[in-house]
Amino acid sequence: MAVVIIDGSTVRDFVNNEEAFTKAIDKGFTDLDLNNDGVLSRSELRKAFESLRLIESHFGVDVAATPEELTNLYDSIFEKFDCDHNGTVDREEFGNEMRKIMLAIADGLGTSPIQMALDDSDQSLIKQAADLEASKLHAA
Repeated sequence: MAVVIIDGSTVRDFVNNEEAFTKAIDKGFTDLDLNNDGVLSRSELRKAFESLRLIESHFGVDVAATPEELTNLYDSIFEKFDCDHNGTVDREEFGNEMRKIMLAIADGLGTSPIQMALDDSDQSLIKQAADLEASKLHAA
């Protein structure tokens, strides 16, 4: 378990580090592409968001949602990622949307630092941003 302190600049620096961010996005995309066809289907992207449980919980408390509500929500997320509306999400579309999400997180954090406890095996983009920041501090 690692405790990290991050703010918006930590996340923004990670997103702006083209090499680190692209490497993280490539790995994330490959992990989500379960059938290795080079694109994410609606079900592959849904599984990824379901595993995060961002939608079914609110500050750790389960929220009741009907299956239809969840399907509509996941479909709207997929449509946001599928910019060319061809029914799949390619690596570029995935990277562009994840960049927007991460920059929105950075904007939300602003300059107010927050403390997070993260599992050492966690390879989320937030953890990778914190690791990049830590590597800069150790190098200095």
